[in-house]
Amino acid sequence: MALVVHLKKVSHLRGKGDRIAKVSFRGLPLCSRVAENCGDVAHFNETFRWPIASRLDENEMLEIQVFNYSKVFSNRLVGTFCMVLQKVAEEGHLELTDTLIDENNTSIKTSVTIEIRYQAMDGSTGTWIDGEFLEVPDDRDGVFAFETDSLLSGQSHGRCSRPGEKGLWRHKAGKGVFSAMKLGKIKNSKDDHKRADEPAVLDMEDLDRKAKRLAGTLEPDTISLASVTAVTTNVSNKRSKPDIKMEPGSGRPVDYQISITVVEARQLIGLNMDPVVCVEVGDDKKYTSMKESTNCPYYNEYFVFDFHVPPDVLFDKIIKLSVIHSKNLLRSGTLVGTFKMDVGTVYFQPEHQFYHKWAILSDPDDITAGCKGYVKCDIAVVGKGDNIKTPHKANETDEDDIEGNLLLPEGIPAERQWARFYVKIYRAEGLPKMNTTIMANVKKAFIGENRDLVDPYVQVQFAGQKGKTSVQKSSYEPIWNEQIVFTELFPPLCKRIKVQIRDSDKVNDVAIGTHFIDLRKISNDGDKGFLPTLGPAWVNMYGSTRQYTLMDEHQDLNEGIGEGVSFRARLLVSVAVEILDTTSPEIISSSDVQVEGVSNISESATGKMEEFFLFGSFLEATMVDRKIGDKPITFEITIGNYGNQIDGVSKSPAAKKKKKDGENEEDENELILNSSEDEAEEEGDLVSVSTTPLMKPVITDRNYFHLPYFEKKPCVYIKSWWQDQRRRLYNSNIMDKIADKLEEGLNDVQEIIKTEKAFPERRLRGVLEELSVGCSRFVALANKDVNLAGRTKLDRERLKSCMRELDSMGQQAKQLRTQVKKNTVKDRLKLAQSFLQRLRFLADEPQHSIPDVFIWMMSNNKRIAYARIPSKDILYSTVEEETGKDCGKVKAAFLKLPGKKSFGPAGWTVQAKLELYLWLGVNRQRKDFLSGLPNGFEEVKAVEGGPGFLSLPPLSLVYSMKQVFQLRAHMYQARSLFAADSSGLSDPFARVFFSTHSQVTEVLSETLCPTWDQLLVFDDVELFGEASELREDPPIIVVEIYDQDTVGKAEFIGRTFAKPTIKMCDEHYGPPRFPPQLEYFQIYRGNCTAGELLAAFELLQIGQGGKADLPPIEGSTDSERGPILPVPLGIRPVLSRYRIEVLFWGLRDLKRINLAQVDRPRVDIECAGRGVQSALIQNYKKNPNFSTLVKWFEVDLPENELLHPPLNIRVVDCRAFGRYILVGTHAVSSLRRFIYSPPDKTSNNWASAGDVIVNLDTEPQIRKMDTVVKLDAVKESDKEKKKKKKKKKGGLDEEEETDERVLDWWSKYFASIETLKEVIYVKPNDLLLKGSKIKEKSREKKGVKDKKKGQPPESSEKQPLKAKVDELVVFNKELESEFGNFEDWLHTFNLYRGKAGDDDEHALDDDRIVGRFKGSLCMYKLPLSEEITREAGYDPNMGMFQSIPHNDPINVLVRIYVVRATDLHPADINGKADPYIVIRLGKTEVKDKENYISKQLNPVFGKSFDIEATFPMESMLTVSVYDWDLVGTDDLIGETKIDLENRFYSKFRATCGISSSYSVHGYNIWRDPMKPTQILTRLCKEGKIDGPHYGPGGKVKVANRIFTGPTEIEDENGLKKQTEEHLALTVLNHWEEIPRVGCKLVPEHVETRPLLNPDKPGIEQGRIEMWVDMFPSDMPAPGPALDISPRKPKRYELRVIIWNTDEVILEDDDYFTGEKSSDIFVRGWLKGQQEDKQDTDVHYHSLTGEGNFNWRFVFPFEYLVAEEKIVISKKESMFSWDETEYKIPPRLTLQVWDADHFSADDFLGAIELDLNRFPRGAKTAKQCSLDMIRNEHELPTISIFKQKRVKGWWPFVARDENDEMELTGKVEAELHLVTAEEAEKSPVGLGRNEPDPLEKPNRPDTSLMWFLGPLKSIRYFIWHNYRWLILKALGLILLLLMLGLFLYSIPGYLVKKLLGA
Repeated sequence: MALVVHLKKVSHLRGKGDRIAKVSFRGLPLCSRVAENCGDVAHFNETFRWPIASRLDENEMLEIQVFNYSKVFSNRLVGTFCMVLQKVAEEGHLELTDTLIDENNTSIKTSVTIEIRYQAMDGSTGTWIDGEFLEVPDDRDGVFAFETDSLLSGQSHGRCSRPGEKGLWRHKAGKGVFSAMKLGKIKNSKDDHKRADEPAVLDMEDLDRKAKRLAGTLEPDTISLASVTAVTTNVSNKRSKPDIKMEPGSGRPVDYQISITVVEARQLIGLNMDPVVCVEVGDDKKYTSMKESTNCPYYNEYFVFDFHVPPDVLFDKIIKLSVIHSKNLLRSGTLVGTFKMDVGTVYFQPEHQFYHKWAILSDPDDITAGCKGYVKCDIAVVGKGDNIKTPHKANETDEDDIEGNLLLPEGIPAERQWARFYVKIYRAEGLPKMNTTIMANVKKAFIGENRDLVDPYVQVQFAGQKGKTSVQKSSYEPIWNEQIVFTELFPPLCKRIKVQIRDSDKVNDVAIGTHFIDLRKISNDGDKGFLPTLGPAWVNMYGSTRQYTLMDEHQDLNEGIGEGVSFRARLLVSVAVEILDTTSPEIISSSDVQVEGVSNISESATGKMEEFFLFGSFLEATMVDRKIGDKPITFEITIGNYGNQIDGVSKSPAAKKKKKDGENEEDENELILNSSEDEAEEEGDLVSVSTTPLMKPVITDRNYFHLPYFEKKPCVYIKSWWQDQRRRLYNSNIMDKIADKLEEGLNDVQEIIKTEKAFPERRLRGVLEELSVGCSRFVALANKDVNLAGRTKLDRERLKSCMRELDSMGQQAKQLRTQVKKNTVKDRLKLAQSFLQRLRFLADEPQHSIPDVFIWMMSNNKRIAYARIPSKDILYSTVEEETGKDCGKVKAAFLKLPGKKSFGPAGWTVQAKLELYLWLGVNRQRKDFLSGLPNGFEEVKAVEGGPGFLSLPPLSLVYSMKQVFQLRAHMYQARSLFAADSSGLSDPFARVFFSTHSQVTEVLSETLCPTWDQLLVFDDVELFGEASELREDPPIIVVEIYDQDTVGKAEFIGRTFAKPTIKMCDEHYGPPRFPPQLEYFQIYRGNCTAGELLAAFELLQIGQGGKADLPPIEGSTDSERGPILPVPLGIRPVLSRYRIEVLFWGLRDLKRINLAQVDRPRVDIECAGRGVQSALIQNYKKNPNFSTLVKWFEVDLPENELLHPPLNIRVVDCRAFGRYILVGTHAVSSLRRFIYSPPDKTSNNWASAGDVIVNLDTEPQIRKMDTVVKLDAVKESDKEKKKKKKKKKGGLDEEEETDERVLDWWSKYFASIETLKEVIYVKPNDLLLKGSKIKEKSREKKGVKDKKKGQPPESSEKQPLKAKVDELVVFNKELESEFGNFEDWLHTFNLYRGKAGDDDEHALDDDRIVGRFKGSLCMYKLPLSEEITREAGYDPNMGMFQSIPHNDPINVLVRIYVVRATDLHPADINGKADPYIVIRLGKTEVKDKENYISKQLNPVFGKSFDIEATFPMESMLTVSVYDWDLVGTDDLIGETKIDLENRFYSKFRATCGISSSYSVHGYNIWRDPMKPTQILTRLCKEGKIDGPHYGPGGKVKVANRIFTGPTEIEDENGLKKQTEEHLALTVLNHWEEIPRVGCKLVPEHVETRPLLNPDKPGIEQGRIEMWVDMFPSDMPAPGPALDISPRKPKRYELRVIIWNTDEVILEDDDYFTGEKSSDIFVRGWLKGQQEDKQDTDVHYHSLTGEGNFNWRFVFPFEYLVAEEKIVISKKESMFSWDETEYKIPPRLTLQVWDADHFSADDFLGAIELDLNRFPRGAKTAKQCSLDMIRNEHELPTISIFKQKRVKGWWPFVARDENDEMELTGKVEAELHLVTAEEAEKSPVGLGRNEPDPLEKPNRPDTSLMWFLGPLKSIRYFIWHNYRWLILKALGLILLLLMLGLFLYSIPGYLVKKLLGA
């Protein structure tokens, strides 16, 4: 079995030269011979043969790479060809010619011709013939260059071995498989210590795994077999990527708002309680009101907590809900149960919220008890800029399904168990001094001993509880051996355990260091997961620098906020979790924190101590901030406390062991300090040198200095001792590398999509391919060193789960790869992004081992700036993938200021930039530590001679090789820069740094989009090292952009990095690499983007011939700019002529400038140096619109749209004496959306196709959604039929109230909300279709309605409510967001002025807006085709803006309807608000202050306001909600602004929404003064389309579409008329289907707008539901406003007759007889009206639990039918000013009590009936059981509002000791509901009173007291209870009597018989 590839030739090559090809299969590359000196065709004619031992899989790949061969430099890749061997596997033979792809995955002309054969044996695997493998290399003089990671080999080891060398094969006897190979890697340089000596041992199965790596079949959209993407990643050998974002994101405080609504509680354990809910967030507590005697209270109270803290601090805060029973002023109440969750859990929920979920309460003091009840709540956490979509709050039907709606994140089981969390604290090392040395000296003088200056203890916080260990006095290395035990529900809803070492102090304790243990990282909740476990392992703590100062400015860092800048200590901890069995008897039931001792663990438990070696070399130190530039500088590297010479205290264990007894610690410190010159300790053991020699910086330019390192590079090295836990870091590194590659690939794909290049799907396939290969590689590598010392349980479990995850990820990636098509790229990209997050999460190793490395720049013995490098990034391994990404590579490190200093602008300026080489590894693997440095240096060691001299690391490196280059920086332009001046503009210039050189561009004043068009030339740049290496990895270029200020220092705007394209002196300057292309570089300012730079950089080597050999620079021909060189022609973009037309409409809302009003503004438009000015507005106050609408200018712009410069809009105010003042500016960064594309005549004019009939009745493709709805409708009608039948039998039922008279606007509104909910419910992710879906639904309902119209009017009244009500559309957001901001032709550009704010990552620019420019742009290439200009009615003055309305002032009647507000932010101390509405439009202000709504956060306003306005002067409508205050000014709660002008002129016709059906009377009356027919005629005329033509049979034709619809209408009197309005309306509702001019018209709607408060920018303060109608004055006047006033609740009376009770449990014992009895009475009330509770009389002394009452309760109440709520108005307290309205679900509570004379009555049981849905009562007491309550969901329910009268038996229940429900009695009751009018007609009395009295109950006599009739009662008692006994006794006595008589009489009788007498 073998695969044979015959490589014939490679054609269409560029230039002349030597070529070489590399063919790889199954990870085994073979190299061809060198084809010397060939032109455009290279003939190879070589055969490559791979013997294969397993069948060829159809997903395997063959890869051919073609290189330009060079003897001196590394080979340069020309292109790659990849193909899937599917066809070969099937047919066995294939010949083809196909093109190659280059490094950027774009096709190039070069093609390759090959022939492939595959000989398969019959046996699926063949045996290998000895020697078969060896003869291949022999018959051609090549060699197998085998690479362990052929995929990473992009260019890294990209050199095939030279012809002539033999490969070395080692053969294992017995196995016919080669199992190990020697890497032949030849390097023609003197330091050949790359990796030549470790053989890469690869088993056959590894090869096989490699071979199987490419899966997935080809899709139809691939172009050829070769289109499988070449795997390209630029893995650079010697340099690692710098990170551009400077600012640490974590420690900066941000605004957050946590809002919690407590809706209600249910099933609270306890009898007759008065519950209060306490809501706690962190340390803030708030309470709800108290509800009396209920265990299912309804609150609906809203609480808001505001925070300004760093995110991490907020996310660790605990939200705690507790229910407290009977709390009052005097007593704190008893806790029923609590629920805890951290804020982070809520924030990471979808939408950052839980909505209407039930929290399970548990009792922390009694963990054996079960659930203590449920609290239903909404919790939302909003940060700045988050917006929360709340589901629509209408008539919430109570979600009774508690189990299905628990307040738990996805994937957490409902039944959580109690668990113990054991945090064991063993010991700590390396603590810093926490006391001043002066104190210490005083102590020493008095006590005479020198003690450690720290008294540490450890504090652990978890889930709101704290535990502390004991304090270890005076110890830098304390040993505790204690464990802290938390008892918490598992899985916990709190994610992090906070472990903090603190220093105990008499005054106040301070934190020494903090570590967070993230439970998600130390556990896995999958099927094969594991409980949280950690260690025992050392965790490292970082914080502020170690010098002790009384006021540590960086104390926050020690608390774990922000990035630590220095090592503080390390702590040995372990975590374990044990799930408790709460049933076992010996369990401790409290959940308090306990602290116990634990036994010590051995030294080796955490791993074997190893000696590590850290080497660093400083190749360059530039960009040193000028503040520090005048003093000598030294750099210090530390790892842990090793190398720290100022303030490190602790010693390594190894150093301790080695110390002689005589030596004192101080001496050794001296030794370390002075050891840089001489070698210490005779064993030849090296001593660390951790600082570079002091050196004075030299000036680079005005801002920066550099250190003159030139050819002599200082080095440092440190020996340190750590537990050997490298394996953890290795695995982490492998995953990080996979993730880095994935991220890079995904960024590429996004870039391709963004720049609209071809074939993003190919690149994505390649990326997924790499991912799956990387994953399988991880699985192969990770499972090593499994039995090392110190492996913890977490290590083993993590390894298993990572391997599982990566394995499955690899599989998924393969599968995903096959699904990537052109049209699915974006979705698949999202999935791949989720892989990336998962990988990053897995790669983060929770058990630290080696601490991070810190590099400090020191001046004057003070620490100035630092960089922190994770130790895993520089950790060395013999396996490439396991090595850290920066190990043995040159890294650009930017030093920053520590702690809070690094926030804000100060922290963004670089303190210094280092080019740094670092290597960390085990000392015994040290020999390679210099291998990654640029070649060409000599080592300078310490003093010569001495033992072990050779093994010493160098103190410095001296470079003998240096190359001279010229750098050309082509600075073309920048865009969207940060505004740094108060004018809202900047005066930007760029400063380019390369090595120790820097240059600046010119300053361009007043622009955010400078086009410098400048070439900066850096001559004689000296770089040290080999030429070839520099070509592979040039140093980076840093570009900083500044704003020039007239006074003071230039202000930093942002920075970006770039890599130059390099040309060596022997290379040709020409395509494809030269001249380089302009590229966009993202500019960063801190973590935020601050614009983009368009530039190109090239680095040209200067050879022997000097500069003469370089490509010439076109001289400074630019006369205007003097000596400034422009960017040369080959690089600057190709230009063409464009015309830009500008529509000037008007200016709005201009603010004052320098206290003066803007009076005569003008707009200047500028693009690429050309521009146009608008006409001057003569009087801005009178008319802010422009007189001339359209102007244009011509400009030369790049052909490539992506390179188009921004267009600048500037508004200036013309003042007297020719002065101009800049008002504000706006930069349009992308002109693409304004590019005009001529309408395509062919596609959207279907006139040729004849008429298209739009069929509306049959609904052709019924979606799932619709069918659901249809079913509903059908069910409804079935029910109706049944009801009708009933009616015929039983006369009229009072039930039907769906009469037209009853329907009002609110019916329509609530029906629409139901629809909205259904839509959301059916397809949560399809919210986009919402509008259309609702419409389809309403269309259907309309259909039903129209059918009904045919029936006589009486029957139509009896139709069901559901199918009848017309609907409107409820938008869950602002209307404009649904209709593209109504910018269909009129765009709004915000004008900015003033400095941009840096206070936050999303700096909100709202406060910088000084006005708005309205207008539009249109750009097109010249010349334009004539068709357009020839069209009829073309006005040349208007250009492309034809048919645009005039902009003269216009009078409009604006009618604002405000429906209601929801979730308002509380404004008063009591946590409520008294909202009212204020509306402002221009100068008009309407205040509705007298109609404020008391104490409501969800007020229903139901008002409309009419305002006359004149556009354009008054076009911005502000609707605000204010809070009414009795004293003082009213506060603004929030406001929303609506731009009416854009709505008014929009083609979406937002003036008055189009309803779904047309009627002339009733609740659905047509609101628009224009009828549908008039609107349609007008639209057709404006759009120049044919129509409308009304035809017979209900048809109408518009353009070429035919619509059908009904043609009759009913007036108020029920008479029919013919009309065309329905037809016209049908067309309007489907206007988007009309060709060319069609668009969706705004339907009749209600929009939901967020309310914002300027004081709390970006955080929603509530929402308001409203809509706006506008009617121009020149039209007929509209009718009166719709009445949307809130429904008045309807008055009802509920009459409850308590007939009897039965089986009531007996509570009392009789004094004399000890008998059980009860004195029963029944109490009842409607929820919320506890004070109106009513009691029956007492049925005394019931012995059977039977009670007879015949007692009537009467409860009057007010009820809102639509919302199913009772409305209660009452004063909250005696101090309240006015009544507050509450809405409460209608629930009737009945309780049964036992009356006591002297003590409190005893509560026996209760039942609560929800009057809308409660179980039907049982017919007899026997049938009445507990199941009626238990299985409430399954039983049919009834509503008293429909049934009106119901009678039956219901059970009373209570809970016993075990929280089980038990039956405590039964009640026979009759419920009768009457309206207030009926109640007046037939009144009834309370109890048994007149009118309509009930008869007295027939109660047994014993109910009288026993002493009243002793005989009677004795008879009753004795007889009643002992009658069987008495009867039996009597029977027995009779028997005995008879027996006695018998015995008495038998002797006489016998005698008589015997004697025969």
